[in-house]
Amino acid sequence: MKSLTNKDVSLIGMVHVRALPGTPEHNLPMKEIRRIAVSEARSLCNAGFDALLVENMHDVPYLKRDVGPEIVAAMTSVTDAVRQAVDCPLGVQILAGANRQALAVALTAGAQFIRAEGFVFAHVADEGLMESDAAELLRYRRLIGAEDILIFADIKKKHSSHAITADVSLADTAHAAEFFGADALVISGTATGRPTSASDLDEAARGSRLPLLVGSGTTPENLPELWHCVQGFIIGSYVKKGGRWENPLDKRRITAIIRAAEKLRNSHPHSRKEKDPWSAH
Repeated sequence: MKSLTNKDVSLIGMVHVRALPGTPEHNLPMKEIRRIAVSEARSLCNAGFDALLVENMHDVPYLKRDVGPEIVAAMTSVTDAVRQAVDCPLGVQILAGANRQALAVALTAGAQFIRAEGFVFAHVADEGLMESDAAELLRYRRLIGAEDILIFADIKKKHSSHAITADVSLADTAHAAEFFGADALVISGTATGRPTSASDLDEAARGSRLPLLVGSGTTPENLPELWHCVQGFIIGSYVKKGGRWENPLDKRRITAIIRAAEKLRNSHPHSRKEKDPWSAH
């Protein structure tokens, strides 16, 4: 990621957008939703995070793929407000698996990447059977002129059963995602906040030359173990009070993860810096 963030290994902070209109937990006006998102984005960026990812995490339970125009409009409004407030690279994820909608929001709001679930192969998620959408997504990216927006694809993703692809290894899945045109791969633990294993990262690296990002469970304690394996960490739960994603940001936790990263940057040369998702095109 060095070409855009000026770091061999980048920290991507999560902005968990409050529940949007039409969802069961929605209880705030859009003005307040934007204000909170902007405040969190500024706090993370000012603390030292290298990039941000805006996600509709509070929209539980999630719709599968088709989230409706009200969510697209609201996410565009929030992401644009964040874009105006911070200068760091910005990404979009719309749950669950609304990858084309995320791409449209990213293009409109000036974001640089999306996080896409269900890119290759099928899995059974909380929302039901989710089939792959790589072919449709990349054609849509070309159609709207968004080729500069990168696709960070989850493989064997969290909160999912992969029994139907049990005969397809993580390495094979990584290879397929590269073959189908992903720009980077996201490897996560079994659920939000659960740690990602170094062995999974090593297996994914054996199957693909793409940059790797840790998608869940990063803490100051496990950062050293995973640092040499990847080009980035997507961090959400740890920097919240009590380590729970739904809580407000915790300044002490933010400081702890930033200090741990800076210590590693100063003491450990990075062995895979040639893999740069920001310059994938």
